[in-house]
Amino acid sequence: MLEDRTTAAPSATAWPTAYPQGYAVVDVETTGLARDDRIISAAVYRLDARGEVEDHWYTLVNPERDPGPVWIHGLTNDVLRDAPLFPDVAEEFAARLDGRVLVAHNAVFDWQMIAREYARARREAPVRQRLCTIALSKALDLPLPNHKLESLAAHFGVVQQRAHHALDDARVLAEAFRPSLLAAAAGDVRLPLHECRPLTEWSDRPAPRIGQQAGYGNYRAAGWRPSRKRPACPHPNPGRYEEGKRLKQGMRVAFSGDTSVERDLLEDRAVEAGLHVATSLSRLTSLLVTNDPDSGTSKVVKARQFGTPVVDEAAFGQLLADVEPADAGS
Repeated sequence: MLEDRTTAAPSATAWPTAYPQGYAVVDVETTGLARDDRIISAAVYRLDARGEVEDHWYTLVNPERDPGPVWIHGLTNDVLRDAPLFPDVAEEFAARLDGRVLVAHNAVFDWQMIAREYARARREAPVRQRLCTIALSKALDLPLPNHKLESLAAHFGVVQQRAHHALDDARVLAEAFRPSLLAAAAGDVRLPLHECRPLTEWSDRPAPRIGQQAGYGNYRAAGWRPSRKRPACPHPNPGRYEEGKRLKQGMRVAFSGDTSVERDLLEDRAVEAGLHVATSLSRLTSLLVTNDPDSGTSKVVKARQFGTPVVDEAAFGQLLADVEPADAGS
């Protein structure tokens, strides 16, 4: 049962005309986080302009490879063997997305996986905008202890029944999105919408980033994201990260390549933990975070040259949970 903790919904005449007219709340389970990983299940809840559920849809997908972390999603080879291939469900999936804003928790990850599957199938996902519910919860300044889906669900009194099951995760997110949407409309909060540019082809070579925002020029190997002006880190740089030890406030952290969490949100978490987010990599950089350490981006190449420690996004997330305070008096 949903406990709506938001303000009353705006009247029909007061509803912001700039808000989208429909949403597709999506969750996908995958074989992993890398660019060559595959979708193994997908769910879509279609919502109207006010967040009311219209219908829902769910499918398994045979990834034609090992299913990955079965202990997380519970989908074994036996379960997936007779499931349809992605090209077999692409048309119906597209019909659920068409003309709607894709809504997901860590939306850039779901969008990347979906866009890649459509590119492999030599098709194009009919998605032009996405909305990340993590970004929306930050825009609403919700008092959440972290950015996990279960924390957002608990805030709105939504009961999760099967975590990491695409259909239940999509249901939970849909139920939490509606009061978030109503609160945004009532408070005249601008929705954090991002443009989606589908991939039009697929190869096994390193792919261009697909999360590019409108107006930032053509895709490039690096530097397509606009830099964000951040306040100076108040702590001195204590040096490089050492494997097996804790991060320390003041360390300079750089990011390269795709991340499952929206990059800006990941950087915000680093800043909130007392780290310095570096837009480039130098000999002073303490740590490089990348999910593709074998790529040829300028940051990865420089990290090899300088001997800069490298960790993936999952390891960095664990390190962020326990950052050592800066030395007293520094």
